[in-house]
Amino acid sequence: MNIVNLVAKQSAAIVPMPLQVKAAHLLYKTKVKLGVYTEFPEFVEAPVPDVSTLAIEDIDVSNPFLFKQGCWEPYFKRLRDECPVHFQKNSLFGPFWSITRYEDVMFVDKNHELFSSEPFIVIGQAPKELSVEMFIAMDPPKHDVQRQAVQGVVAPQNLKEMEGLIRSRAQEVLDNLPLDKPFNWVDEVSVELTARMLATLLDFPYEERQKLVYWSDLAGGGAQSTGGSNDMDELFKGMGEMAKDFSLLWRKKEAETAAGKKPGFDLISMLQNNDATKNLINTPMEFLGNLALLIVGGNDTTRNSMSGGVLALNKFPDEFAKLKANPSLIPNMVSEIIRWQTPLAHMRRVATQDVEVNGQTIKKGDKVVMWYASANRDERAIDQPDQFIIDRKGARNHLSFGFGVHRCMGNRLAELQLRILWEELLARFDSIEVIGEPEYVQSNFVKGYSKMMVKLTAKQ
Repeated sequence: MNIVNLVAKQSAAIVPMPLQVKAAHLLYKTKVKLGVYTEFPEFVEAPVPDVSTLAIEDIDVSNPFLFKQGCWEPYFKRLRDECPVHFQKNSLFGPFWSITRYEDVMFVDKNHELFSSEPFIVIGQAPKELSVEMFIAMDPPKHDVQRQAVQGVVAPQNLKEMEGLIRSRAQEVLDNLPLDKPFNWVDEVSVELTARMLATLLDFPYEERQKLVYWSDLAGGGAQSTGGSNDMDELFKGMGEMAKDFSLLWRKKEAETAAGKKPGFDLISMLQNNDATKNLINTPMEFLGNLALLIVGGNDTTRNSMSGGVLALNKFPDEFAKLKANPSLIPNMVSEIIRWQTPLAHMRRVATQDVEVNGQTIKKGDKVVMWYASANRDERAIDQPDQFIIDRKGARNHLSFGFGVHRCMGNRLAELQLRILWEELLARFDSIEVIGEPEYVQSNFVKGYSKMMVKLTAKQ
């Protein structure tokens, strides 16, 4: 480590983290004023063109309005059929390869020696001043060490102990929903349930749980990183607030442990009680990055699958009838919901050497984007992939959780939350009707919902 890096590291351990984020923000704005950085262009929504009108080389699936306008399926089908390993050289996010078929995505995901997760797992990137580090965007062995530190929170025994709490919270939320009157399912159910779960996992103040959802939306909604609508000032401010709150929570838990209190089974306590991560607070970008990762991971997959399942059963009413006649199909349906929805559309890698994928040579240093949303609709691997089939054979063989060393750590927790939600829904309601068209998030990463009006009819 050179002297400059050593001084920077020692300073980071002394200066309060919120002040460091504030200083980073000022530095970023100064660089923009001086022309060191060019402001990333704001995305202005326009109708997405019919993919059949485009030359294959002009197809750009990084357009964040593909999912927002519901145009994504024909775009990815054309790439799967005509150019499954596709190069886009003129994207706002820089040149990148799109991997769109199931088997090719599996190849990239499981060969982490050929395809590095560093430095980011989204198609774009944040400015250098906010280049947080997180274990999902690290390669082994550092990835493995940091992941292991928090793996215990979703260990089978811990999940078993959490089941009663998850069920009681689902019951409380559902019992307070209006009947025979439209309401926004996203806010009242999906966001509320995931916020409650996040607060539990992090032992975060329960009454302030909506902050966690807001920070998650900020972290995944920047224009530079995912084509979202959040501006950089809002992002820096939000990360500063997050740094402040989590620094205080970290220090509080340190003091309680020092006073003899037994550590809990929350994520903060686990990080503090692992030799590899006990000093994480002294490396601010790593501290912020890993907490952002845990929040986004605990929020987006479950939250958007909670909404996606309701929409799927409305689009395929025969499957809802099948479910009501046989509730034992719920666990299998949960896997089908997660496949059909695919709440995170992609993950990015960087080639570590020249490598051939499906006849195309990807050069060392090239950006490679695995489109899980496309792989989960690949007719070559999945029968009738556009159909929602709750008793589908092999429903768990989807790629929504990724594959290999970076497979989603919280996959079993997400499945548990969704299973309990549907068990409690079936016990209460005869119909769950979606009113009108849902509104979707502006992003090429989060494949989610911002609004979905629903009307419930009580079970007789």
